Amino acid sequence: MPIDQGRYVCAYTDFGFKRLFGTELNKDILISFLNSFLNLKDKIVDLSYLSLEQLGDLVSDRDAIFDVYCKTSDDAYIIVEMQNAVQNYFKDRSIFYSSFAIRNQAPQGVWNYQLKAVYTIGILNFVLDKDSEPYRHEVVLYDKAIKKQFYDKLAYYYLELPKFTKREDELETIQDKWMFAIKNLSALNDKPVALKEQVFTRLFRIAEIAKFSEKEKYAYEESLKKMWDNYATLESSFTEGQKKGKEEGLKQGMEKGLKLGIEKGEKQGIEKGLMQAQVKIAIKMRNKGMSSEDIFNLTGLKEDQY
Repeated sequence: MPIDQGRYVCAYTDFGFKRLFGTELNKDILISFLNSFLNLKDKIVDLSYLSLEQLGDLVSDRDAIFDVYCKTSDDAYIIVEMQNAVQNYFKDRSIFYSSFAIRNQAPQGVWNYQLKAVYTIGILNFVLDKDSEPYRHEVVLYDKAIKKQFYDKLAYYYLELPKFTKREDELETIQDKWMFAIKNLSALNDKPVALKEQVFTRLFRIAEIAKFSEKEKYAYEESLKKMWDNYATLESSFTEGQKKGKEEGLKQGMEKGLKLGIEKGEKQGIEKGLMQAQVKIAIKMRNKGMSSEDIFNLTGLKEDQY
């Protein structure tokens, strides 16, 4: 049965991300995106796509949507990924994969160790740092003693989608517009007026599902199913947690009822048990990459409660 897909492709899916950013035909879109977020001395004017196999065999053994590995016309290497779910040691993994782009620069024979720049940009559908407000993080090698950047040819950029909450009428910068487009693309019925730049006209044109071939539509459906299966797993865990929480609450209520009275004990036990279960569930949902808004809608818990 065909899936109701909306008008535009979901950028969170493997298919959608590759279609928008991972093809030679649409590299002007990737260039615009990179220039908007990377803090480079000179803007990127051209780039070429490199094979992910050059990053090593382990690249294929992962759950991340890891679609773009490219080299700019001034010889900087850039890795771009969309990461949907929280992953243990995510920061370690990000640095580990960037090391392949560094190591692969070593030529055969004599070498003076001069390296080209390597930049990693991660679009994250989860909160990486809940203790900070900015959704954009730029991580560099820094000398703490003299409070100065130590090395300017290695940087990591992380964009936290859940932290970006601006409405269309609040969009000011090109960064705002890119974050809004990526986060809301599949829910829109038309290109927002605020996204007036030509690059967004191109983005929405290639994202329109009605223009896909039958083969592309099938591939997109499969990509959607994979993403929704992950969410279904989360929902099942939530339902099971509710049931266990109710049972735990009833048990605690009975125990308290023996001392303080059945009626009072049941009420307190149930409330405490459900609250404990909801907190555990909320933590699991956060670790799976669900946004604070979605967690609140499902559990009623605010971010400071878990």
